[in-house]
Amino acid sequence: MNLNIKEIRDIDPGERVLMGPGPSGVPPRVLQAMSAPCIGYLDPYFFTVMDETQALLRAVFQTENALTIPVSGTGTAGMEASFVNVVEPGDEVVVCVNGFFGARMCEMVERMGGKLIRVDGEWGRAIDPDLARKAVQGRSPKVLAVVHAETSTGVCQPLQDLAGIAHQAGALFLVDMVTSLGGVDVGLDKIGIDIAYSGSQKCLSCPPGLSPISFNAKAMKVIESRKKPVSNWYLDMTLLKNYWGAERKYHHTVPINMIYAFREALRIVMEEGLESRFARHRLNHRALVAGVEAMGLSMLVPEPERLPSLNTIRIPEGVDDLRVRKTLLNDFRLEIGGGLGKFAGKAWRVGLMGHSSSRKNVLLFLSALFSILKAQGVNVKPGAVEASSAVYAGA
Repeated sequence: MNLNIKEIRDIDPGERVLMGPGPSGVPPRVLQAMSAPCIGYLDPYFFTVMDETQALLRAVFQTENALTIPVSGTGTAGMEASFVNVVEPGDEVVVCVNGFFGARMCEMVERMGGKLIRVDGEWGRAIDPDLARKAVQGRSPKVLAVVHAETSTGVCQPLQDLAGIAHQAGALFLVDMVTSLGGVDVGLDKIGIDIAYSGSQKCLSCPPGLSPISFNAKAMKVIESRKKPVSNWYLDMTLLKNYWGAERKYHHTVPINMIYAFREALRIVMEEGLESRFARHRLNHRALVAGVEAMGLSMLVPEPERLPSLNTIRIPEGVDDLRVRKTLLNDFRLEIGGGLGKFAGKAWRVGLMGHSSSRKNVLLFLSALFSILKAQGVNVKPGAVEASSAVYAGA
């Protein structure tokens, strides 16, 4: 490759309205924090930042768990860390699957040598707890895992019944909260979640690169009772807890500036207040749905099971999915996502997460989608913005 350094331009993608499945928009305060001077990972000042980050993260997870930290890596690293620390070869692991990311959990369990007990539900619907109840009968599973906010479908999974099933079976309850933490009320301690993980780039509105994770005392006891060491050294919580704990024992060079940004993002969450933040996500979700339905389009997920932070809209028959999304990006600088897996080409995934969950973005998206579909000859009804505005007026 012949490299001419003078031809390499500065990075400037221009502004985007991020309304896809992630990342979400990042507040200026978070970007500013990220640009603070880099210091060493054993600098006393950074230890203070770590302590504050953990305290804020516990508040957002709604937990008292000591081992609550941001893992260096994206949400998938959090998924792998959750399983690899508690699953040993031969362990029975029940995984509820109703979308793309539940299936990814299954693949990880099998790679770790766990005995997978797969509970399949319908894509676009919540898992029926009775399916999980039947799956654990006569078994001694070590883990029961589920995705709370299935990013591929926009389903929000009720957790209380599954938590009870897991604990009655003597299993750890492991929950993927990648697309819900900071946007949907899901307190670890009040529900009884033993292990949870998320991603920095969704409802928390930080750049991608960190995976918040939390293990309770019960989960830590399982880790400390392993027959063999955790097979993934980098994600071994018995080692990481010594760096994030009082010992401050070196483990790896953590991404200093990302943690600055993450701390600021968590600070913004707590300044708004969890209840206010959850209410904002619900309101913008309802306004979006009202506009979509007024246009004559329909949502993929039934109303009681919809995720406020990730909305799936059925693509009308004959509409070119890619053409619509390209036009949104090119003409309106607005990004949404296409369908995954079974819903590829059949649904649009519209994120209303964190900083991106706003009235301005909802109305922009509805106006833009209407104009694009109208120009393409699709029979859409007027009044989407008016229907959405009525939701806001009545709030």
